[in-house]
Amino acid sequence: MISTKNIIAGIQDVPAEWVFENYLGLAEKLTGQDVKIHSVFQTEKTPSMFIYFKSGDEYKFKDFSSGKQGSKITLVSELFNLTYGEAVNKICADYELFLKDNNYTHVDEYKIQNKYRVIDYEIRHWTNVDAKFWTKFKIDSKVLDEYNVSGLSYFTMAKEGDPASDIVFKGNYIYGYFREDGSLYKIYLPHNPKKKFIKVQNYIQGMDQLKYDKDYLVITSSLKDLMAFKRLGYKNAESVAPDSENTMIAEQYIKSLKKKYKDICVLFDNDEAGKVAAEKYQERYGLSYVVLDMSKDLSDSVKDYGIQKVKEKLHGLLTNVFKK
Repeated sequence: MISTKNIIAGIQDVPAEWVFENYLGLAEKLTGQDVKIHSVFQTEKTPSMFIYFKSGDEYKFKDFSSGKQGSKITLVSELFNLTYGEAVNKICADYELFLKDNNYTHVDEYKIQNKYRVIDYEIRHWTNVDAKFWTKFKIDSKVLDEYNVSGLSYFTMAKEGDPASDIVFKGNYIYGYFREDGSLYKIYLPHNPKKKFIKVQNYIQGMDQLKYDKDYLVITSSLKDLMAFKRLGYKNAESVAPDSENTMIAEQYIKSLKKKYKDICVLFDNDEAGKVAAEKYQERYGLSYVVLDMSKDLSDSVKDYGIQKVKEKLHGLLTNVFKK
C-alpha cells in the first residue's frame, strides 16, 4: 500500500478507484473486486451498473440500463455533463481538495477475484419437451438448426483454478447458442426466474447467418425474436440481435452494416426498457425504430396472435419506416 498526500501532477496520479468510490459514494473500497449498483443515470428496480477491473488496466464502468460505459473520466463527464477536458480538470481539482484533509491509500496490487465461467457442457437430442416450448413461438427445428441452437443435458460452471468450485446445472429447458464454428456464446434458461442468460463470449447474434442479399436489416432484441422474425417469411429483410437490449451494437459494426443495406430498423420489446433502448439507437446511429403494440416482444406476439396477424401489423410498421 502507498499513502498519497501530495499535490498531483495530472490525471494519471488520480487512482481510478478513488474516482468511482468518491463520485458514486461506494460503501466498499475497490481492491480488485467487481461491484454492481443501481444506475446513477436513470431509475431502475434491478441494479445493472457494474464497476469492474481487468488485469493490466484500471477500474472502468458499464451501465446496462443507460448504455453508458468507459473510464473514470467518462464517468465524471457523463455525471456532470462535462467535456473530456472539463472532466479531467474537475477530477484533479476534487482529488487535490480531498488530499488536503484526507489520506488516500492507493491499492498497489489488486487481488483479482476469480469469476465463474462455463467450463463444460453436453449437447443432447431434441425432446418433446423442447418441441412444446419452441413451437409455441412457431420456431421449428429447421430454424433452430439454422441458428445453431441445441439442447444441453447439463453445463458446468467453475472459478478458474479452483476445481472445488464446480457447479453442475441439469434439467429440461437448457439451451446452448452456438456460432457457425461450433463455439458456445450463450446459454438460455427460459424458466430460470433469476438468470435466463449466461453469456460465454461476445457475439452479435445472427451475424453468421447474414447473406447480405436483402434490401433491409431489422435489429431485434434477442435470438428468440430473431428466429420468430425469420418465421414471418420476409423475402427482402434479414435480422440480427445484440447480446441484449441493454448492450448496444458497436459503432463500427453499424457503419459496416449500413453500407450493405438500403436501410436498417430497430424492433425491440414494447415495454419502457425496450423503447429506451431503441431510442438510443436512433440518437446515436440515426436508426429508425418501430414499436409492435401487441404482446411484450415479437416472439410472444407470434405465440399469442399467430404468424399471419403479426406479419400483417408489422408489415405496415416496417413499410412506413423503410419507404422514407
